[in-house]
Amino acid sequence: MSEPAKKNGVLLAVLVLFAINILNFYDRLVPGALVEPMRREFHLNDTQIGLLGSVFIWLYAIMGVPLGRIADSGNRKKLLAWGLAVWACLTASAAIATNFSMLLFSRIGVGVGEAACAPTATSWLADLFPTERRSRVLALFMLGVPVGSALSAFFSGMIAQAYGWRAAMALAGAPAVLLIPALLALKDPERGASESNRTAQASESVWNLLRLPTLWWIIASGVFLNFNLYAIATFLQAFLSRVHGLSLTSAGTATGAVYLIGGLGGGLIAGNLGDFIVRRRKNGRLLCATVAALVAVPLSSYGILQPAGSLPNTIVFLMLTYCALTSYYGFVYPAIQDIAAPNQRGTVMAIYFMAMYLCGASFGPLLTGRLSDLLARRAAALAGSTVMTESFRAVGLQQAMLVIPVLSTAMAGVLYMSSRTIASDMARREGPELEAAAIAD
Repeated sequence: MSEPAKKNGVLLAVLVLFAINILNFYDRLVPGALVEPMRREFHLNDTQIGLLGSVFIWLYAIMGVPLGRIADSGNRKKLLAWGLAVWACLTASAAIATNFSMLLFSRIGVGVGEAACAPTATSWLADLFPTERRSRVLALFMLGVPVGSALSAFFSGMIAQAYGWRAAMALAGAPAVLLIPALLALKDPERGASESNRTAQASESVWNLLRLPTLWWIIASGVFLNFNLYAIATFLQAFLSRVHGLSLTSAGTATGAVYLIGGLGGGLIAGNLGDFIVRRRKNGRLLCATVAALVAVPLSSYGILQPAGSLPNTIVFLMLTYCALTSYYGFVYPAIQDIAAPNQRGTVMAIYFMAMYLCGASFGPLLTGRLSDLLARRAAALAGSTVMTESFRAVGLQQAMLVIPVLSTAMAGVLYMSSRTIASDMARREGPELEAAAIAD
């Protein structure tokens, strides 16, 4: 194959995988955009709303490990195509739900299908780009998070207000009709094709990888990150509606702006800075991620605590918070690829996802919702009211979302610890001589 054709093939693969990740997060976050109409139709409380997010995550995390193993040894293209077909169909199936149980079932199916995406796509991209170029391409891929989230917020709320929330659910899976053929037309790259040291492809026990301290610190950071991001994804539009009085469409537009501008900013900063700094310090990416997590603490606090009527300040601070949090992907995901052998990257990413989703994301919606209900009842009791009004629900949710700055502080701490061990863990994969040199440094 000629060099221009090879470059075009790589570019096409990046674009198709990026588009799939956009749909991945669009379909994942559709319920967050439709919380209020679903809550009213099925008479749900915030704990049940949180459960819709958590049940998805439980299946997503558990199924990720076997699917990650398949991604390391089987045909990544077919695996991802099947996953895409399953999650798109189950997303659309929520349109025919007649009760809360049917909504739960649809989210279970979405979790199973989407579990194939990240382990498959990130290992695929790591085989297309060497370590010094991975921050940029993985940050681009993970821009699917804010772009998909923003599009979901923009269009789901708009469609729901015009045609009902069921129409918004039905249309969410439609792009899969185009993306599956585009995916099947790609060439699955050879595992380890981008490695400068091809001996690094030698197989190593996954149990040996699990002994690496860097991986465990990174897993802990993912727990805190995903708790925050899934609390935001589930409740941000409800927060803007209850506290700041926005309509369904306006809340969707504001949320979409937070996701799109904040997420694009975080991804672009991390992608460029991550590839620049790793040439100078092996732990540079993780140090940058530490600083970003610390920056998110005051920004999120200010954004959440703005009073009703201060919507512009709320949006700006939350946008900057989202920018700081999503920069994580461009800094940390390449670090995971750097410490794992090419034929184990799908498995390692799946283990990472299982731990951080089960321990973090699964609790983000559920515990934030539960805390919101408790604090709303407390606000009503303090006011001497026996009736749960929307104003008490607004107070409860606003106070509950203060878990975000608390956990951002914890995330910064574990990221700093990971920065202290990554150089030796990277060297260990390359060989004893480099490991000894890294320890000496």
